[in-house]
Amino acid sequence: MTTPFEIDPAFQAGSAHAVDWPLCQVRLQDDARFPWLILIPARPGLHELEDLTGPERAALMEEVVRAGAVVRGLGEAVQRPVRKLNVAALGNVTAQLHLHVVGRRPDDGLWPDPVWGRGAAVRYGPAALQAAVSRIRLSRAG
Repeated sequence: MTTPFEIDPAFQAGSAHAVDWPLCQVRLQDDARFPWLILIPARPGLHELEDLTGPERAALMEEVVRAGAVVRGLGEAVQRPVRKLNVAALGNVTAQLHLHVVGRRPDDGLWPDPVWGRGAAVRYGPAALQAAVSRIRLSRAG
């Protein structure tokens, strides 16, 4: 019997499901300081990139590039253009394989430092969260 794909509860607590792409579930990090997506390959039991097949790794890279375009669009929607995309697969806190795609700007308050573990998240309000998720779903890249 195959183990079903499940999202780690930490993702459910700190992000919102936006859309499902061919490989990944795409989630919006609930931190309005940054346009920030999390890509979680929808396969059970993954912890490292090496757990994916070769074609899945290639698909993941394509989805990372796609997510970058969405992140740039989220920044433009609130008149805060993204200057640099940060892409990372850390997994120190949540072991489930996932990649962060974060839009950064020199005026974002943490520039040029990393975003992880720096300052408290600024949660979206319900309407703003739903609007951002809708933008992700409607984006041409999404």
